[in-house]
Amino acid sequence: MFDFLVSSLTVAGIYGLMALGLNLQAGYAGLLNFGHIAFAGLGAYATGIAIQAGYSPLLGAALGVALACTLGCCVARLGKQLGSDYWGIATLAIAEILRTVATNEGWLTGGAQGISAIPSLFDAWARPWSALGFLGLVLVALAAAALACSRVGNGRFGRALRLMREEPQLAACMGYDLKSLKTRAILAGAALTALAGSLYAHYMSFVGPDYMLASETFLLWTMLMIGGLGNTAGVLVGVLLVQAAYAAVPFAKDYFQLDSDVSGALRLGLIGLILLACLLWRSEGLVREKLRKIP
Repeated sequence: MFDFLVSSLTVAGIYGLMALGLNLQAGYAGLLNFGHIAFAGLGAYATGIAIQAGYSPLLGAALGVALACTLGCCVARLGKQLGSDYWGIATLAIAEILRTVATNEGWLTGGAQGISAIPSLFDAWARPWSALGFLGLVLVALAAAALACSRVGNGRFGRALRLMREEPQLAACMGYDLKSLKTRAILAGAALTALAGSLYAHYMSFVGPDYMLASETFLLWTMLMIGGLGNTAGVLVGVLLVQAAYAAVPFAKDYFQLDSDVSGALRLGLIGLILLACLLWRSEGLVREKLRKIP
């Protein structure tokens, strides 16, 4: 039970970092990024490839962040020619292209088998201290990211992003460079999500094409919609609630003696029910975004 709790909290912390990265783009800037998980995949693959080549985990994480930011710049340039809806579809297509490349380029990514034997950052420690050490690292990174996102959201940059989201023409009239605002929001979210992907690769000791499935992006969107877009506290609440639903299903499976297919459907149904309830009775999320009102 103790190991299960530590594992659940660690995964929740990593997904919390990814969700905070998506919130910078979707919550504050209003960008429909449906391929957000590609940034995490780049971070995970960069870590796996770097360690496989004999380099340090820090270099792998830095390379992942650099690749994610490069992809973020390319994605931001697409936004200059496409409307928001079409841009969202384009981001989904880009993520699927990267997943296909990762599946087929076995010489670099290990193909469908992925890259395994990625060491944890605390392998030298005895159990359970290795798991607790990794959990501590994830929680420290999550706390630092949450604090930074909260300060950004409440600062001048966050207010500019919200103005661009609500009234883009007014923001342009006030002298804001909308292209620059979008690009910086995408880059910040990409860097944070790539770091989470690197941590996930270390935690799972593996990285494969399944890390970049579109369903992972929509899971992050579900966390944001349940907790509340544009709100750091809401994002964390959504992550904890969804992860709690995931963690509760194995207990229900054992108690009711369900098979794997039914338990998988139960997990999706439970999360869908929570999302539907929030959309019907609290469409802004469990923790509403607080906007400054002009007296």
